[in-house]
Amino acid sequence: MDKTLNQNQPIYMQIMDKIRAAIVSGELQPGQKMAPVRELAEEFGVNPNTMQRALAELEREGLLNTERTSGRFVTKDTGLIEQARKEAGEAVVKEFFYQMKALGFTKGQVEDFFRQMDTEEEGFLEIV
Repeated sequence: MDKTLNQNQPIYMQIMDKIRAAIVSGELQPGQKMAPVRELAEEFGVNPNTMQRALAELEREGLLNTERTSGRFVTKDTGLIEQARKEAGEAVVKEFFYQMKALGFTKGQVEDFFRQMDTEEEGFLEIV
């Protein structure tokens, strides 16, 4: 999981995005135990209170669960994970089309762009 943070967005939100991405990509598996707050805070180079806030927000979303004496775990609800994955994918696609529109591409040009890329780069559009 990438732990690089920038100054363009609140740190706790960046941490949330990175952990959410790790969950929806399968890097963090359903039911997997999370490292303790202090350890995660150290890994990200942030204050434990900042990490706690990010984790608490992910709990509110349902992606993490706390078991009183055992710690925090990734949700086992694969439907919820799949929904978060779909939402993340939609956000990426919307941002892509926004950027292409800002560059002056039309819908047809974007379609042609993908066809050309798939031809030039064998298997460009194949998802493994």
